[in-house]
Amino acid sequence: MKTNSVKDYLQLHFVVLIAGFTAILGALISVHSLSVVFFRTFLAALGLFLYFSVKKIPYKVPPKIIGQLLLMGGMIALHWFTFFYAAKISTVAICLAGLSTTSLWTSFIEPIWNKRKIQLVEVGLGLLTIVGLYLIFLFEFSHLAGLLIAIFSAFLSALFSVINNRFSKHYTPQVITLYEMMGSAIFTFFPVVYLFFFGEENLKIIPQGYDWLWLMILAIVCTVYAFAESVELIKKFSAFTFNLTLNLEPVYGIILAFVIFGEKERMTLGFYLGTFVILAAVLAYPILKKRIA
Repeated sequence: MKTNSVKDYLQLHFVVLIAGFTAILGALISVHSLSVVFFRTFLAALGLFLYFSVKKIPYKVPPKIIGQLLLMGGMIALHWFTFFYAAKISTVAICLAGLSTTSLWTSFIEPIWNKRKIQLVEVGLGLLTIVGLYLIFLFEFSHLAGLLIAIFSAFLSALFSVINNRFSKHYTPQVITLYEMMGSAIFTFFPVVYLFFFGEENLKIIPQGYDWLWLMILAIVCTVYAFAESVELIKKFSAFTFNLTLNLEPVYGIILAFVIFGEKERMTLGFYLGTFVILAAVLAYPILKKRIA
């Protein structure tokens, strides 16, 4: 059995660190959250197309499947819109705390989608997550709207990841991502145009100055590079190790947010306690599931 090198583990954690940086970029970009999603997905689709061209990866699929993937892109667009919006109206830490419920949403959605019974361990960890969320609600009530929107964003993330699983059985992740990024760009293009012409006068729709830099990093580094690197890393690690490490995204994100934004990201003790409970449930799930399998 092949042993992973230190370099492999560093690359894996670097990809997770990049994922945690996404919410911070969303907070740094000054334009409307819909604009962030549109420009991110448009630039990402363009970057992926160039990636395919260089790697000579075929990307043709039947028209029916293209339509389905474009629709999935619309769901992803809604997920990212709510994700960035939650970060803007509250804090990056609150947003990532809500998003950390994705794995546990998946643990309930997947059995329903695949028509199998929900396991007792999933119910128990789900209840533990509710305890963590209650602690955050209790101590960070002023950020209630942002947390609820982030939790809804996590639900959408779990939903499209479960649905995406059936596409991954027939098509490569690269092809799926290309068409879904195109779909996200298409679904957000028209609302962005509407806001540009009919939105409030002080609403920022077109990126300016450093916005373009953050958007390029978001699209190229956090989407195209992270995606391409993930495809390579998942070949080197077991799915268990890969997904378990990926669950550290909120931890890295919250630490980075505090380093970059300082006092704005300082939360109450109740927030950190609640987030710890949620992350404990998230990290315990794959370990317990593997033991009882």
